[in-house]
Amino acid sequence: MNEMIDIRVLAALEPISSFSPARLRELLDYCNVETVLPGQDPFVANPLHGQSVYLVRGEMEFVYADGNKMVIRADSEWARHPIGKRQPDIRSSKALSRAQLLRVDDDLLDRMVTWDQFGHHEDAKLPTDKEGSEAAVRRLLNSGMFSAENLNHGPFAHLPPANIGKLLSRVEAIGVWEKDAIIREGEEGDYYYLIESGRAQVTRLVGGANLVLAELKAGDVFGEEALISDTKRNATVIMKSNGVLLRLKKQDFLELMKEPLLHRVSFFEAKQKVAQGAIWLDVRHPPEYRYDKLAGAINVPLNDIRNAIGVLNKATPYIAYCQSGRRSAAAAFILAQAGYDVFVLENGLWSVPKAQQQ
Repeated sequence: MNEMIDIRVLAALEPISSFSPARLRELLDYCNVETVLPGQDPFVANPLHGQSVYLVRGEMEFVYADGNKMVIRADSEWARHPIGKRQPDIRSSKALSRAQLLRVDDDLLDRMVTWDQFGHHEDAKLPTDKEGSEAAVRRLLNSGMFSAENLNHGPFAHLPPANIGKLLSRVEAIGVWEKDAIIREGEEGDYYYLIESGRAQVTRLVGGANLVLAELKAGDVFGEEALISDTKRNATVIMKSNGVLLRLKKQDFLELMKEPLLHRVSFFEAKQKVAQGAIWLDVRHPPEYRYDKLAGAINVPLNDIRNAIGVLNKATPYIAYCQSGRRSAAAAFILAQAGYDVFVLENGLWSVPKAQQQ
């Protein structure tokens, strides 16, 4: 069963104790707390693999692979650390009293700790003429840009640790006002944006009228399509309120974020993945799709790809393709930011034998 837990319990655990109160409250939403009755072994039905598990209440006995036994109480130093991380493999366990375990995903916790530590790393120092280096970095780390949700499923979930310090040193915060046009349709792409605070609206000129495509809020990102596909802006973004935007220059975005988030595969590799359950995702216009689509492909044009978030199945891998690989890279990046398992067909249909196209 799941129960609520006090934030002060998290603050006593390692390496979680290094987090700020705001970070601890975020993490709380991703913790699962279960009650273990006396005599029960909680790891039979739910093993430790992929989780950091802490004993936060009661007393448990553990039998290790080397034959040793240990009794751990929730108020002991051992309980401040994840169970089984530094000891031999656990062969069995049982609760000696009514106990509580706290579980959190290993990958998410490690990403949060890594980003938090980079706030104090010399690679993450911003120029002092902006705000004062450490204060500026801490402000960025506490912003919506680096929320637990974004680190778990958002644009930074797959960012290599080696790029974190560079990203923190290159991202820029700017104040914006209601009715400010941040990007305009038809202009060259120059920045990638994330909304730290405020609201914005995305529109496109269709038949002489501005068609509203999306409403953006804090934590949302925009501006990546033109940067990835190296084309003109295909929409206009106007602020609907005052706010703060975080932005990254095109070259920095391409270097630090684009390629790490894109996973390219050859046609041979893609066919193997499709045979194992992946689905072809054609991101071209419908007339192109009808003319020479791949067998079994579904069509979600690039300009509609954001509307497919939440509709496409996150449990299914997708192989995105277009004619050259340019549009599919933009679509894959958008989907990957939202937590989808998506690959890009290298060189698009140009790499596919004509006999394989319908």
